[in-house]
Amino acid sequence: MSRISRRTVLSATAATAALGAVTACGSQGSGSGSSKPASDSGSSGGAASPTDSVKGKPIGDGSTSDTGAQPNQPKPEKLKPGERPPQFVVFSWDGAGGTNDGQFPRFLKLAEQYKATMTFFLSGIYTLPKTKSHLYAPPQHPVGASDIPFLSEGAVKSTIKLITQAWLAGHEIGTHFNGHFCGPNGVGKWSPDDWQSEIDQAIAFVTQWKTNTGFTDVDPFPFDYRKELIGGRTPCLEGQKGLLPTAAKLGWKYDASSPGGLQMWPQKVQDGKIWDFPLQSIPFPGHSFQVLSMDYNILYNQSRDNTKGDPAKYNDWRTQATQSYLAGFDRAYNSNRAPFFVGNHFEQWNGGIYMDAVEETLKTIAGKPEVRLVSFRQLVEWLEVQDESTLRKLRSLGVGKAPTGGWDTFLGTAG
Repeated sequence: MSRISRRTVLSATAATAALGAVTACGSQGSGSGSSKPASDSGSSGGAASPTDSVKGKPIGDGSTSDTGAQPNQPKPEKLKPGERPPQFVVFSWDGAGGTNDGQFPRFLKLAEQYKATMTFFLSGIYTLPKTKSHLYAPPQHPVGASDIPFLSEGAVKSTIKLITQAWLAGHEIGTHFNGHFCGPNGVGKWSPDDWQSEIDQAIAFVTQWKTNTGFTDVDPFPFDYRKELIGGRTPCLEGQKGLLPTAAKLGWKYDASSPGGLQMWPQKVQDGKIWDFPLQSIPFPGHSFQVLSMDYNILYNQSRDNTKGDPAKYNDWRTQATQSYLAGFDRAYNSNRAPFFVGNHFEQWNGGIYMDAVEETLKTIAGKPEVRLVSFRQLVEWLEVQDESTLRKLRSLGVGKAPTGGWDTFLGTAG
């Protein structure tokens, strides 16, 4: 039996009591049935595009560079009076490391094919080889400690190349912080100062990987990470309370760490400074309760803490996971048009069925009218050009509630 190590099973909160599920999130970790790091050859599944032609102004030690505005970014437009809102869908990935199972390239290719952009929450230590683990001083833990593994040099190279490829394709690079500490001695106990240290170190690892690795055969990131970084997701969806004051001080635009929310239009927290983008309660076919919109949470309701459950059930579980995502999408699309958030990991849990479910969901919804597959950054930019009166009206629509009289009437007096 393969058990999920170093992950916390949380009780459902009052706001999500109907979930009947966990609100923990997984990560790439040894002994968890996860993908192995790429070999020292630097293999990334063969899909990372060369970036030799990308030129920019080096920043710091040359680990990052300023290549100008990010490509493939839509211009946010204000809703016209009476106009129906688009159906935004954000697919996001926790950890975003370069492993040898080809999952990262798989979804970059899929996103290109279906004109989707996504958010990749990069774990900072994935740019720090395991031989340099002593450079990480996690809050409230010993130097060099981490509840996810440090990667080999080959896997670090793959991560840098794939993150570069993702950014050039228009995807957002956020943060999943560093050591992924969960549970009683985890990030839930961290103070704002602890979070400041964790974030400073995550940024340092990303912006100083050339110094830390000595690599001379890998191109720099084509972005200024301090400007790129406007949000993240905490390990196991814990610690948001301590994080938010620091996120606000840093000028971050959003946080995706809330352990459970409803399919309603988002609002700001922390004195109106930070957009709150929680994972959401969505229908769970065959059950009276709902489940959080993340692969790990669906897994837990199917095989508990076993990432290698009964193979005879994989087909049914894959179908159930796909139907759950599609039910969540349909509920929003056909009613209040609240943005739909899906969280994922590059993992082969239960034979990779959750990766298949995400792919099938993306393919099914991509061609529908008014659907926009965006990053959290792009969603923020759209929200911030809308009139506040319009957003207030949108937030008044409950889960699965379409506007009475239709959108032309409901938003007919929008500013």
